[in-house]
Amino acid sequence: MATFSIQSQLDSATLPPAKMLIDGQWIEGALEPVRHVHPTTDEAIFDVPGGDAQAVGAAVGAARRAFDDGPWARMPGRERARYLRRIADAIREDADNLAALLSLDNATPAAFVGYYQMGAEYPADLFDSYAGWIDKITGETYPQWEADQPFVFTTHEPVGVVGLITPWNAPLGLMSQKVAPALAAGCTVVAKPSEMAPLTSLRLGELIAEADLPPGVFNLITGAGTDVGTALVSDRRVDKVSFTGSRAVGGQIASSMGARIGRVSLELGGKSPALVFADGDIGLAVAMAAGNAFLGLSGQVCVCQSRILVERPIYDDVVGQLVGFAAAASYGDPFDPTVTAAPMISVAHMNRVNGHISRAVKDGAAVAAGGAKRPAGAPDSGNFVSPTVLVDVDNSMAVAQEEIFGPVLCVIPFDSEDEGIRIANDTEYGLGAAVYTKDVSRAVRVGAALRAGNVGINTWTLQPHAPFGGVKQSGLGAENGRAGIMEYLDTKTTFIR
Repeated sequence: MATFSIQSQLDSATLPPAKMLIDGQWIEGALEPVRHVHPTTDEAIFDVPGGDAQAVGAAVGAARRAFDDGPWARMPGRERARYLRRIADAIREDADNLAALLSLDNATPAAFVGYYQMGAEYPADLFDSYAGWIDKITGETYPQWEADQPFVFTTHEPVGVVGLITPWNAPLGLMSQKVAPALAAGCTVVAKPSEMAPLTSLRLGELIAEADLPPGVFNLITGAGTDVGTALVSDRRVDKVSFTGSRAVGGQIASSMGARIGRVSLELGGKSPALVFADGDIGLAVAMAAGNAFLGLSGQVCVCQSRILVERPIYDDVVGQLVGFAAAASYGDPFDPTVTAAPMISVAHMNRVNGHISRAVKDGAAVAAGGAKRPAGAPDSGNFVSPTVLVDVDNSMAVAQEEIFGPVLCVIPFDSEDEGIRIANDTEYGLGAAVYTKDVSRAVRVGAALRAGNVGINTWTLQPHAPFGGVKQSGLGAENGRAGIMEYLDTKTTFIR
């Protein structure tokens, strides 16, 4: 397939400024810019400002002053809610442009940007939802423990300055999941998006700036994680860090924050199972699992159901349908509405995913579809990996235990409900899980037995008003809904005699 150019699409979008937002001002980066290379064509299309420790210090200082001395934390809830709704409206008005920027960021196919969680409506709803939470975070009063004792009540107060670090795979939605509740709680923000997908985050920063928040309330810095992320986490003026990304980096952040008793919330990915029972809707199960793994971002999704656990009588049928689904993926210009699958975000990540597939084969797995090779019909350029279905997989293999973050599914049979649950829970991760069955009693029973923060019964979704988070090595804390805003609030108990 001939190579094409993505450059022509740059004119169709309103690009954000190649600058950082600090204390209400757009400034240049002090270090060499980071080249944003499009994963479909290997073209450098944007220079990400190279922030350094000094820029981080300036941003944190601005956020500290805005919290300690500014009006934001003490602003009446009604006024703060108006700012959030203004941001929500701006996101909706810029929806088409944000969609184009997302495809320029990480090659999300235009055909998938319209899905609720991928497009502009989801982040806009997050800001709207949290605007509505501002006046609903109420405290409690307590009866006297014994006679002639003080009146006791609790209130919730903003944590302070928060550092928000987001990944490249869903930059607009994941940034909004953190910024919206932090601002609603009354915190001030220093946001650090991934340098590998900067455009939508910078544009979101531009839209927030246009909402005229007080200076220093929202700051956005860019650059390499080793320069910017490390400086942000180590700055003792930052009260809390919220991070979404790899388990390795999350562990480093937890150690750094823990050493100074700083607050932290982490979403660190998963190795999510889908349990498909013989009485379940096989077509639905295959569409949900393979759709996440082979289409859209091609498995570069934290809640991807990458382990397909299948009751043995339907095992061959499920494998056959997964193989057919893999063959349906199409590749090319992400702005082409007929394209359904994305490349890996970088050459290094492509090589890592192919390495996992090769190792799985050496460990004894068999390739039913795909393999460590370039998919048929893919462009000559780009970081494409074949949609891969692996069978003869033992759950102890590395490919079944480690997060691959690519278009790779492991299909594992089970003979009983208890065995399926055991295999599903046999992982260090605990972000998501799914159960496919028409037996309501079994659905409830199995769902309750799964060690995961999110369980789908004959479905999978993510919604702004429902908590989202993991257990075990998948992270700490939750985002969205009431749980999300509580992550940015401290509880104070007051005694009055």
